[in-house]
Amino acid sequence: MIALSVNLNKIALIRNSRDTTNPSVPGHAQMCIDAGADGITVHPRPDQRHIRAQDCYDLAAMLDVEFNIEGNPFTRARKSEREGVTDYPGFMELVKDIRPAQVTLVPDGDGQLTSDHGFDLKRDGDRVAPLVAELKSLGMRTSLFMDPDPEQIRLAAQTGTDRIELYTERYAHAFKTNTDVDKVLGEFIRAAEVAAEEGLGLNAGHDLDLHNLPRFTTEVPGLLEVSIGHALTVDAIHQGLANSIRAYQHALGKQ
Repeated sequence: MIALSVNLNKIALIRNSRDTTNPSVPGHAQMCIDAGADGITVHPRPDQRHIRAQDCYDLAAMLDVEFNIEGNPFTRARKSEREGVTDYPGFMELVKDIRPAQVTLVPDGDGQLTSDHGFDLKRDGDRVAPLVAELKSLGMRTSLFMDPDPEQIRLAAQTGTDRIELYTERYAHAFKTNTDVDKVLGEFIRAAEVAAEEGLGLNAGHDLDLHNLPRFTTEVPGLLEVSIGHALTVDAIHQGLANSIRAYQHALGKQ
């Protein structure tokens, strides 16, 4: 069965709009787990605009499901500009200290509103491979955020990563606009086939929702995990968090 990992970034974003601890990130993680989520995902950024470094420690202390921390492995330590918020230690330092079950490396920059592309391993492969080896030596499963490009996926396998996470925004856009859906989905199917050929596990995420998720998970082979945050949080406003978790599990084929 495909695992559902719930991304809590938007919960933290709401909290950070006030000088408060409400809504509680660990509290919402527990609500997701109680409702049937298989894992929890966070993506701490150096500016700590949503998930903060301290949230990662707080979650690590209470989670009994898979913990997936995403981020750019090349980000350095940064002083916090907000009173009462601890400094950002740098991504690799953070995950080496916490040692979550899975670390997903993402090539995002400070200026991006959200992740919007996968790794270019022709350029960055020599930098990424030693980081993958270091994380794996410490017992963490690694995943690289990738576009559905067969050549790049083969290069991902050469880094030694355990998995890749397919960046699914292009599929979500095609589905929403009903534009070349079969063609675009075919690219993801081929990417999944190449991943399997290379011995890579397969995750997926970005703009997946209750409408586009069933077709993607039915037709893309070998999918192990999806990470969903924005759409699930919006759905939770309408129908409640527990009901939304159950709805997404149903969309993944679980009863």
